[in-house]
Amino acid sequence: MFFFLLTIQSVVTVIFLQLFKFLNLIQYRQMDSETVKKWYPIVIFLVAMIYTGSKALQYLPIPVYTIFKNLTIILIAYGEVLWFGSSVTSMMLISFTLMTLSSVITGWNDVSLAIRSLLDVTAVVSTSNATVMLGYFWMIINCFSSAAFVLYMRKRIKLTNFKDFDTVYYNNLLSIPLLIIPSLLLEDWSSHNLLLNFPPEQRQARIWAMIFSGISAFGMSYASAWCVRTTSSTTYSMIGSLNKLPIAISGIIFFGDPATFSNVSAIMIGFIAGLVYSYAKAFPTQKPKSQLSTNYTVLSSSSQSCSDANNVNEK
Repeated sequence: MFFFLLTIQSVVTVIFLQLFKFLNLIQYRQMDSETVKKWYPIVIFLVAMIYTGSKALQYLPIPVYTIFKNLTIILIAYGEVLWFGSSVTSMMLISFTLMTLSSVITGWNDVSLAIRSLLDVTAVVSTSNATVMLGYFWMIINCFSSAAFVLYMRKRIKLTNFKDFDTVYYNNLLSIPLLIIPSLLLEDWSSHNLLLNFPPEQRQARIWAMIFSGISAFGMSYASAWCVRTTSSTTYSMIGSLNKLPIAISGIIFFGDPATFSNVSAIMIGFIAGLVYSYAKAFPTQKPKSQLSTNYTVLSSSSQSCSDANNVNEK
């Protein structure tokens, strides 16, 4: 019951926000109808990203899914070029390529099988390949919805001057109805399935596990809002790809996953990709002076965002 779990996480997050505000530990702005109208597309993109991701994983192997998610970073980077006037340097493209290569090496068996199935003309009409193509359909929608979510959220944060807890509050509160509705319509709420998911001997432990996952979701929501606000949508997405590397290392060290040459090489290439991206952001390519002395003003990403914030009343 995937959507029901996400609903519980959003509810727990909102409860924690209300509790911390009652204790005067945090502050966030209350709901405003005009702001809700402008923020709701973000929540729609968020739910679409979650739903299409779960559908894609039903038909595609995890390594193929990961490759597409890494390719989405490139889509987001060029989206920031259009929306915020930022730039994509050659070093950034190298880091994106290395990150994608890391995913390809990790799941080469699944990737090669997927490539063969796509190139096999006789298998295109088969039922199994049709399900795979359906997985690619959901995956493509997931890529665009993921890019739209992080790009539009950053845009709205700048326009509305949202603080981090404002973003967490709006995202989670507005997502509750959009999560509970597909849960009621698409998930099995029969007594048999409820008994299967919440057996009497494990019911209390599973309920507490769901509540604990909501607490974790609160921290993740805040960290995501802070990262998008203070850095960029591209950096946020890159970090999302890099955080899989410590998980892979812990799997080898603590859970007995095989330390094969391909696994270790993929982890090393992933870390190199992170270092290259960090260098590209810390030391951006300087433009020649001849390009800077123009008759018009070139706005950077942050300057463009400040200009958008100053014109928020006109929106």
